[in-house]
Amino acid sequence: MRNCRDITLLISKELDNESTLAERFAVGLHVLMCSRCRNFQTQSKFISKAAHRFTEQLEDRIGKK
Repeated sequence: MRNCRDITLLISKELDNESTLAERFAVGLHVLMCSRCRNFQTQSKFISKAAHRFTEQLEDRIGKK
């Protein structure tokens, strides 16, 4: 089984859509058992979505000018 440091790297890789099926499976299995990594995954997804929305809003505002 992978350690938490490896899993956090894989979570980041997963957010960039660069992870393999085996890596996604390893993350999924690990976060079932590790609340710290599960929290990291949840928070990372939230930050990623917020950053994308912010970027989209900026692009909309720039395009309207």
